[in-house]
Amino acid sequence: MPTPRSNRADIAQKILDQATRLFAAHGFSGVSLADIAKSVGIRKPSLLYHFQSKDTLRRSVLEEILAHWNDALPKLLQAATSGSEQFDSVLSNTVGFFAHDRDRARLVLRELLDRPGEMQPLIESHVRPWATIVADYIRRGQEAGRLRYEVDPQAYVAHMSIMVISSLATFESVAALVPEDDREVLLARHCAELQRIAKTALFRPRPQPQVDTDTDTDTDVDTEPDAPAPIEQAG
Repeated sequence: MPTPRSNRADIAQKILDQATRLFAAHGFSGVSLADIAKSVGIRKPSLLYHFQSKDTLRRSVLEEILAHWNDALPKLLQAATSGSEQFDSVLSNTVGFFAHDRDRARLVLRELLDRPGEMQPLIESHVRPWATIVADYIRRGQEAGRLRYEVDPQAYVAHMSIMVISSLATFESVAALVPEDDREVLLARHCAELQRIAKTALFRPRPQPQVDTDTDTDTDVDTEPDAPAPIEQAG
């Protein structure tokens, strides 16, 4: 039987979910607390019991999204047995997190464009720690000769992060460029290509074994990395 505490937690989560959806669709200024309360099925005073103001709710929504990797990243890195598996796990989780609920990507992109000054401290506290860890792993891979030496680790993490967020935030519009009626199929293709681009930009080409020139003169270098990992549907 649900307890009063669990009911309060459920309502708070519903408020966060609906605020994410509405802020992503209409922007922070285009949504009122009454709109959010109505979408949850409660009254505005009940919403204010959980979140004292609209600014508090906005910050809570963004913190929930941005804090995802502070919890997920250590588990992903520990579970993987090699550097390439670690990269695949982090990349797949990141793409899957935003693909599973593209309102997250839309909201983050809106806030980055509309309120860069307010987003900066959130990024410094919630994103920079895990971004630094990933950049350090890239440096180790470069020292071991597995990753492209010309890559700037910190800039790479920043560019890949915004590529994933902006690409999935604009997916519905950009999808019009591709003749594919099944949106789920197209989304899977879209995510797989994101991963391929990220891996190709980072991993050094792997030379193919030398072949007998009497039977085959093809000695090209294989520039394709392994196939992207399946997308994790991060909740």
